[in-house]
Amino acid sequence: MAISLFDLFKIGVGPSSSHTVGPMIAANQFAHQIETLGLMPQLERLKIDLYGSLGATGKGHGTGTAVLMGLEGEMPESIDTLMVNERVAAIEKNAQIQLLGHKKIPMQVENDLIYHRIDRLDFHANGMTLIAYDKHLQVLHKATFYSVGGGFIVEEDDQGKVCLVEDTTQLPHEFHDAKTLLKLCQQEGKSIAELMMENEKVWRSEDSIQEGILRIWSVMQACVSLGTEREGILPGGLKVKRRAPSLYRDLNSKSKMELITPSLEAMDWVNLYALAVNEENAAGGRVVTAPTNGAAGIIPAVLHYYWQFGSNPNHQGIFDFFLTATAIGVLFKENASISGAEVGCQGEVGSACAMAAAGLAAVMGGTPEQIENAAEIAMEHNLGLTCDPIGGLVQVPCIERNAMAAMKAINSASMALRGNGNHYVSLDKVIATMRATGMDMNEKYKETSRGGLAVNIIEC
Repeated sequence: MAISLFDLFKIGVGPSSSHTVGPMIAANQFAHQIETLGLMPQLERLKIDLYGSLGATGKGHGTGTAVLMGLEGEMPESIDTLMVNERVAAIEKNAQIQLLGHKKIPMQVENDLIYHRIDRLDFHANGMTLIAYDKHLQVLHKATFYSVGGGFIVEEDDQGKVCLVEDTTQLPHEFHDAKTLLKLCQQEGKSIAELMMENEKVWRSEDSIQEGILRIWSVMQACVSLGTEREGILPGGLKVKRRAPSLYRDLNSKSKMELITPSLEAMDWVNLYALAVNEENAAGGRVVTAPTNGAAGIIPAVLHYYWQFGSNPNHQGIFDFFLTATAIGVLFKENASISGAEVGCQGEVGSACAMAAAGLAAVMGGTPEQIENAAEIAMEHNLGLTCDPIGGLVQVPCIERNAMAAMKAINSASMALRGNGNHYVSLDKVIATMRATGMDMNEKYKETSRGGLAVNIIEC
């Protein structure tokens, strides 16, 4: 399977790539299927069933809102996030939705959008079925989608089987494990970033790739900026107060001489960057899946660390960071999972931490072996991380967890760069362990809010 940088890094909306981005794309696709099949004139009702993790935590993750917006024709990259709440309120008040923005049909959200909190479909924990009816309640069209993490979706066929349509593009430097990747670097005498650039050029020109990366970087920067400005309480009922604005003011009010050490100042700023992004994500703002929304603050925080505290930050460093991080992300996507509903938070925060560590090690002059070591250290110390969001919201422990993982990524890169690349446990072994651990993990710790902090906090 050929995976592009722009598959792993998507511009979208919060709070969850699997619960918001994927379902919005699926609903949009379903609406266009109805149009393509010529069924719009007969359409009189829609019903949406959300299963597994989508059913268990979908309300807190904004899944219903995402589905409604997708049905109205919106896509994560282009939707006006500031108008979403108003539009959803109008749908609920008028009991009517405009399919693709023009076909008005009745919609009783409470009755037509069903969260199945216990039931799940066989293929994946994030399943959703959409059904279109005529005025006699005869089924016109039915489709089942799975949101498999990072905004990726797959669809069942007419026989109820999932056909994974993989990109079979032949890449000049094909690899499916870290061992092969390191061997290619040695054989070609090139860095991981250079190999990945040549792979990306199969789909796009180098100028287009660089422009795309800089656009992603600009969205990350804008997200941090907005996150440091917007005060208030995050939505959802937990009454979690935004901390990034006050931390930003505090850091800007002090000179470096007033802070204990430059290294501790850098740590405070890294925390700020991660908090700002994930508070924006929790509020449904525009973020970049990196590689998921639940872990969206880690890579931007580490990139900002490079940009603000690096010895010679430049755009080439930004390109190399993203390309190197992509190589590591591909390994996790192909050999394990980046879905919290499938393997727990180790698949989201763990993968992002490893990607960030690798990217930072690359721009700090690391060899391919040191970069692989940085990714391995980062993932090794995220093994077994559960996904147990309180109230089904991507807030506690998710927001702080991104800040902790960003610091862990920086430390992992530093430790790897102090060595020569030789280490006892390989990245491939850690990825295999992460997958096995995820398969062994109890379902209640996989984004269902039926275990861990999600239930114990109520007893405290």
